[in-house]
Amino acid sequence: MGSSKQYVIDNLSIKESWRLFKIMAELVDGFETLSDLDRCVSIFGSARVKPDSPLYAETETIARKLVEAGYGVITGGGPGLMEAGNKGAFDAGGTSVGLHIHLPMEQGANQFVKTRCDFRYFFVRKLMFIKYAMAYVVMPGGVGTLDELTEAFVLTQTHRIKPFPIILYKSDYWNGLLDWIRDKMVSYDFIREEEMELFTVLDTPEQVVAYIRKHVII
Repeated sequence: MGSSKQYVIDNLSIKESWRLFKIMAELVDGFETLSDLDRCVSIFGSARVKPDSPLYAETETIARKLVEAGYGVITGGGPGLMEAGNKGAFDAGGTSVGLHIHLPMEQGANQFVKTRCDFRYFFVRKLMFIKYAMAYVVMPGGVGTLDELTEAFVLTQTHRIKPFPIILYKSDYWNGLLDWIRDKMVSYDFIREEEMELFTVLDTPEQVVAYIRKHVII
């Protein structure tokens, strides 16, 4: 019995060691693939938005205008608003990066990605989003979008990274969340009122690009 238990423990230890090597491989691949990137903006948003949606068209416009202003675009590389961001950058002849995550229920990478990285670990992927972005544009989305938003907020709030613009697109989508944060988190002293200034809410592609050009000098 004792030797059988030790065999199981040793097997688990070997699996954990191999997992570590897989994580390291993703980090190395990401750094090598993206090392030449500069002046990029990460765009997040729902994978479920259809191409005939106004949000799709607006995301595409934001990406196109960013490229015209001299920036590259990084998205999650999937469908929906990620595809719109890559399409806008691709059609404008600019840098179009897709950081694609392998998920059981997720579609493959979109056709407008020029530079692609594939990930199995969310935390490695989020590191790449942060490391190579000069600003975040957070389009309407679900829990995955919230995850990417709060990651950037916490790292900026705790001074683990240099502050950069975190833009929430569409006040009618995000204001409810911001009101809740003020009503609950701020009133409970869980965050400070001035930390709310880390968020900027804008409503048109022109406002987004103008704000980034003002605060991210290239």
